[in-house]
Amino acid sequence: MMAGKKLWEKGYKPNREIEEFTVGDDYILDQKLLKYDCKASIAHARMLAKIGIITRADSEKLVKELENVSKLAERGEFTVEKEQEDSQTAIENWLTEKLGDLGKKLHTGRSRNDQVLTVMRLYEKDGLKECIQLAKSYIQALNAFIYKYGEIALPGYTHTRKAMPSSVKLWTGALVDSMQDNIRLMEGALCLIDQSPLGTGAGYGSPIKLDREYTAKELGFASVQQNPIYAQLSRGKFEATVLHALSQIMFDFNRMATDLILFSMPEFGYYELPDEFTTGSSMMPNKKNPDVLEMLRAKYHIVVSLESQVKCISSSLPTGYNRDMQLTKGPLIKGFEITKQGLKAASLLFRSLKVNKERCRKAMTEDIYATEKAYKLVEKGVPFRDAYKQVSKDLSEKR
Repeated sequence: MMAGKKLWEKGYKPNREIEEFTVGDDYILDQKLLKYDCKASIAHARMLAKIGIITRADSEKLVKELENVSKLAERGEFTVEKEQEDSQTAIENWLTEKLGDLGKKLHTGRSRNDQVLTVMRLYEKDGLKECIQLAKSYIQALNAFIYKYGEIALPGYTHTRKAMPSSVKLWTGALVDSMQDNIRLMEGALCLIDQSPLGTGAGYGSPIKLDREYTAKELGFASVQQNPIYAQLSRGKFEATVLHALSQIMFDFNRMATDLILFSMPEFGYYELPDEFTTGSSMMPNKKNPDVLEMLRAKYHIVVSLESQVKCISSSLPTGYNRDMQLTKGPLIKGFEITKQGLKAASLLFRSLKVNKERCRKAMTEDIYATEKAYKLVEKGVPFRDAYKQVSKDLSEKR
């Protein structure tokens, strides 16, 4: 495929080093977004025919070629070249090469700005829906784990010291409840971003009257994002909201992983990782390392930093589009990829994790029932503070 011309080309060549600096890795990231770019362009092409800018026959020629590009991209046979900067340029160059002047008409009534906004919005919607399904699958794995091991008692800890009786069901149930809240967060983010920005141009609308309701419906958006300036301002804000929801999933994994790393240590032995979920040492033959848990724990910090990146990049900018916003694309895509991998790994983990019932039983020592003993005295009429002191004294004398 020929590199073709840049969409903004005006007859001069940019400095090569400056061009590489400004393009960055955008052309690489856009390989993941080609199908969404084609989808948005198909809706736009049909809308242009509807309002009489192009004929219906020409619209269908564009649609057919855009569908071809999407299929080629799915097979890895359509490449965005660095010289093209992004997928929008690559697709328009392809259409112009295949359809001549008709290919040049597709950009009528839109800017790369609202085009990219729409593409990212479609990508985010699909990504959130996939993460919601993966989160539900994870909850199913947790519930199966509870069904198998839930009735086993084990110590509850505060300040990393034994506190009160707990159980596998109680500990795992907390993970279930929290993930259900994470699903609500993702659903909230999905509701927020389900607005079509297509037709807002570079942030100040279009000189021609577009049928924005039509393209919104074609693309499956719940509504049209009306104010064109806010459409631009929402870029970064919406991405940060999505990443925040994803970071809450990874936050749960961070805490869960720390618990399992600690309580699967031989010194505790409450939980047992299957061998196929551990790695070895290149030097020490005895080692079986919980690397999957350590990676789950660490990757929360990456996702929360990606949220921070997007917020920092988006802040302190004047109203209107600024090239800074190009740099929000990478953190969003990376955040989705890490979270999806984490959800899949966590589901696999709980479908294979074991509980050592005997080690848990032995850990249920007398001191862990101290609070219960104090309240039995309370039930007999002893003031709580006196009961507290009595049980504490009894335990000290037995040590």
